[in-house]
Amino acid sequence: MQVTAVEDALRAHPDDLASWWAYSDWLLEQGDARGTLIRLEQRLAHTRPADRPAVEREIADLVAEHEDGWGDGLPATARVLARRYGFAAEVAVPWSDDVREVVEQVLRGRFVTTLRIALDAETDEDDDWDEDEWENGPGAEAGSGRVDTQVFDGLDVGRLVRLDLSYLDLGSDGAEILAASLRTDRLRALELRYCRIGDAGLAALAASPYLGGLRHLHLQRNRVTAEGVRSLHGFPELTELDLRYNDIGEAGAEALLAAPFVGSLTRLWLYDSDVGQDGVRKLAHAANLPSELRGLWRCM
Repeated sequence: MQVTAVEDALRAHPDDLASWWAYSDWLLEQGDARGTLIRLEQRLAHTRPADRPAVEREIADLVAEHEDGWGDGLPATARVLARRYGFAAEVAVPWSDDVREVVEQVLRGRFVTTLRIALDAETDEDDDWDEDEWENGPGAEAGSGRVDTQVFDGLDVGRLVRLDLSYLDLGSDGAEILAASLRTDRLRALELRYCRIGDAGLAALAASPYLGGLRHLHLQRNRVTAEGVRSLHGFPELTELDLRYNDIGEAGAEALLAAPFVGSLTRLWLYDSDVGQDGVRKLAHAANLPSELRGLWRCM
C-alpha cells in the first residue's frame, strides 16, 4: 500500500470508510492502536443497540490507554478540538511571536484539516464577546492592535479545509495579505468574524483565484457595506453566509439577491437592522431566495 497516497486520499475524502479500513492494516503493522480504533468505531456503526455498550466500553478503554501517545508531533501550545479515529483533525493555536513556527508544525499533522488561530486558543467559539469592547477598546482605531498577517506568506496550507481567524484584528491590509497567501483550492470554510477587514479586504479575498470554492463564509461585524456584498459574487458556491452586524442596507440586500449563490443558501445569518425595513421587504419577497429563508424574513 502506498501510505502517502492513502493519507492524501483520506484528507480529501475523510468519510471513505473502505480507505480507512485499508489504512488500519498499515497502522496495525506499525503497532499503532489507532488501527484497532478504526475497526472498533466502524464496527460500532453497524452494531445493534443492545450490543453497543460493550463496543463503546472497548473503545473508551482503548482511548484511555493510548490517547496520551497520540500527539503526532503537535506543539505544546496547540489544543486539539476534534479527532478522527484518534488523529487530530481540528486544532487551535494561540497567536504569539512564534505563531508561524507553531502553525507550520501543526500543518504537518497527518489529518489536520481545520485550523483555528486565536488570541487565546483556550477560548471557545461560543464564549461571550463584549461588543462595546470590540468597537471602542484596544484596536478600535485603524492599525492599533493589528496582527501581522505576513506570517501567512509562503505557508503550505494545502491540506486545510477550514480556517478560523475570528477576533484577530486583520484589517483590510491583513485580508489582502491573507488572500495572496491562501494558495489552496481545498478551503471550504473561512471564518473571519470581528476581523475588521472592511470592503477592501473582502474584495481582495473575493478576487483570489483559489477561494472560489468556499461554501461557508462568516463575516460577522466586519464593517462591510453594500459595496462589499457585491464582492461576494466572487464566491459562487456559498451555501452558508454570516453578515450579521454589518450595515449593508437595502442596497446590500439587493446585491445579495443578485449573487450567483443566493438560490443555494441553506443558512443566512443577517438581522433586520442590518438591511433596514426596505431591505427586509426585498428579502421577504425574493423569488430566488430559498423558501425556508424567505419565510423567515416574512415573519419580521
